[in-house]
Amino acid sequence: MIEPGGTIGILGGGQLGRMLAISAAQMGYHVIAYAPEEGAVIAQVCNEYVSADWHDADALEAFAEQCDVVTLEFENVPAAPLEAIADKLAPHPRALAIAQDRLAEKRFVEDLGGTPAPFHAVDSREDLLAGIDALGTPAILKTRRDGYDGKGQWRIASREEAEALDLPDAPCILEGFVQFECEFSVILARRADGAVAFWESSQNGHEDGILARSTLPGAAIIGDQVDEARKLAQAVADRLDYVGVLTLEFFASEDGPIFNEMAPRTHNSGHWTIEGAATSQFENQVRAICGLPLGDTRRVAPRVVMENIIGPAAATAHEALADPAAHLHLYGKTQAPEGRKMGHITRLEWPDGEGSE
Repeated sequence: MIEPGGTIGILGGGQLGRMLAISAAQMGYHVIAYAPEEGAVIAQVCNEYVSADWHDADALEAFAEQCDVVTLEFENVPAAPLEAIADKLAPHPRALAIAQDRLAEKRFVEDLGGTPAPFHAVDSREDLLAGIDALGTPAILKTRRDGYDGKGQWRIASREEAEALDLPDAPCILEGFVQFECEFSVILARRADGAVAFWESSQNGHEDGILARSTLPGAAIIGDQVDEARKLAQAVADRLDYVGVLTLEFFASEDGPIFNEMAPRTHNSGHWTIEGAATSQFENQVRAICGLPLGDTRRVAPRVVMENIIGPAAATAHEALADPAAHLHLYGKTQAPEGRKMGHITRLEWPDGEGSE
């Protein structure tokens, strides 16, 4: 167990790390963050910030030596350099390596009995056309690595579009479309001894490929399928001997839960837990990696809605504070281009005439 007063290292400089650092500080831990960019938002709230390249072995090892445990806030950290500090890292780099490759991720889930969206590996034009013939259209071409919030993705409506597409110079995967009622997340926290806690699954709505809102309780179909989805998430965590918070995203379809993707970290769809759950995903991440008992994950209000603040909307986000149900989080970013996540608002809602007690 790492007792309060110890030092937690965070790889990555974004808003997830920022919220994790705040939670760690509330529990009495020191935080050192490491990322390549200068002026990262996590630097505003942690004890120390190291700006160095992911492949700078000396800097990475010196950073790890100052930490009792190191964790992730961003899955696009190169996995190979982390092998040198694997004894400090939670989760282990093997989880990162699988989550970084969409093809490996889907094959891994299939091996555990899960059902991903239909897919086809694409390394050439011939592969793409063979995939279109096998999966049909519409379909989505994605780079196997990197890309998030709709980046690195191309919707293909016909074989003719596939023939004309300017293919990226990178390995890709073609995914067939799935007919579904809604999307939901399964988020769990797991300790090294195998103890696991699940949060209630939110119903997630996207706009332009970016998560716009998470709502609880979700549609009835989510409740019907969440047990099966949790069994898969538990199997993933156990196979990886996972430590920390793990997220799996699903489509709720008439054929059952269809796996979409996994993230070896806290997740945007879990931001509602800061005010909306007895213990947030960030606090349980700290608890899990430090070997502390996991906290209660129950929802604390009849209805919880988390809405992302995207791009220029940040300029007027403070107006939401006129609503007594609203809790505002801004991430300290100075530039607000279209499509950038600038913050979020969580609303805890009770029926008219009822209070929170």
